[in-house]
Amino acid sequence: MASKNNPAPAFTRREALRGAAAAVAGFTIVPSYVLGGARGTAPNEKPSIAGIGLGSVGYIHIRQCAKAGFQVTALCDVDDDYAKRSFDLFPEARRYRDFRELFAAEGDKIDAVYCGTPDHTHATVTMAALKRKKHVCCVKPLTRTLHESRTVVRAARQAGVATLMTAAPNTDELGCRTCELIWAGAIGAVREVHTWSDRPQWPQAMMRPPGEDPVPSTLDWKLWIGPAPMRPFKATWPEDHLAVQQVPSDGPRRGVYHPWNFRGWWDFGTGALGDMGSHHFNTPIRALKLGHPVSVHASSTKLFEETAPRASIVTLDFPARADLPPVRVVWYDGGVKPPCPKEWEGPLAHEGTLYLGDEGKLLVRRPPSCKTDEVHVLPASRAKKFEKVPRTLHRSTSKWSDWFEACRGGEPAACNFDVAGPMTDLLHLGNIAIRTGKPLDWDAKAGRVTNLEEADRYINPPYHNGWSLEAT
Repeated sequence: MASKNNPAPAFTRREALRGAAAAVAGFTIVPSYVLGGARGTAPNEKPSIAGIGLGSVGYIHIRQCAKAGFQVTALCDVDDDYAKRSFDLFPEARRYRDFRELFAAEGDKIDAVYCGTPDHTHATVTMAALKRKKHVCCVKPLTRTLHESRTVVRAARQAGVATLMTAAPNTDELGCRTCELIWAGAIGAVREVHTWSDRPQWPQAMMRPPGEDPVPSTLDWKLWIGPAPMRPFKATWPEDHLAVQQVPSDGPRRGVYHPWNFRGWWDFGTGALGDMGSHHFNTPIRALKLGHPVSVHASSTKLFEETAPRASIVTLDFPARADLPPVRVVWYDGGVKPPCPKEWEGPLAHEGTLYLGDEGKLLVRRPPSCKTDEVHVLPASRAKKFEKVPRTLHRSTSKWSDWFEACRGGEPAACNFDVAGPMTDLLHLGNIAIRTGKPLDWDAKAGRVTNLEEADRYINPPYHNGWSLEAT
């Protein structure tokens, strides 16, 4: 309800999401069936959901799905032990180890699919769900490769289902307030954005440990590998390996590939940029109406063939959009941060974003350095002038509830695949720039790097072990 302190929105949430999707997709008009979802469940019914990949974050997310209103009817994981908490939480759900068997057996019994597997199997699981016209939620990043990202987005449009990637929504209080202040001119035209994360929290910049360990009976190692190149199973890091210095002394993070530590390996993950960039880029894309970058370059600590570096800096240049100037977005990870603005007295948080405008700066801080998410206009005189900018944008309280309602025919989730796909593309471009060590010129329409043939092998690497993205 509108009030003096909370006036009626100037436009609807659906209109806002249409605009965001169009901006990110390069100003492509998105069909209404993509945004709304063509297969809505009746409002008085609970959509049934199958969870695939249920260890670690999957356990947290499948609980959130149930809390939002989904009926958890089937569960699938290649590791019985790692997924035990989820299996125990939903004892009546039917259990599977191979997601292909789940789809064959469940058929029309399920309406939606949650995918919480490692990055290298996101696309295969998601494509299998989309081909069966199931609503899909996939953990971030959407895919491991750029080709997979574009293939998945096309399939989602054709399926006409409700989709979600689990990035920090640009429709929460933090994202909406950032947009409102920038759109109100609080810092003038924005020409630079600096965003950073303290990740990785897993080993990176290392080589494979020698040897091979017996595969536990609770784990199907071949299924875990899936379309990635096959390699021997290794349970834990040797005590004298450099990677041991990067992980806790005990617990699941001591695993070499699984559990948890897949992110540092290019065959299985997308490094710190793929992991946290999905959270950090979402709001700048909306606030600045960013489309596709035209060039990308990067620098990093020591490079290894198979693993992401310990720290990197990635610079993406975006062209002018309508009456908005070109923007340079710079990403930092591994503990590297941009210079602290002179107008800010405290330290920069471990995670954050800094917008540089012609007339001021906007600093977005995230925990754990601060108790709550914060948005600060700098300098103080500028902040005082714009402290009464009205809150006109719709706030989303839960991405899970948003996706639940989208599955029942309501408005789309903020980070649906039409938003998530192009955002994932730019993360992959950053990683390709890291791996090649060379500047890249990007033709988004053609889907190719125009100045470096070497980059092609990272855009669409081959599948292995008989897997195919088209055959799932």
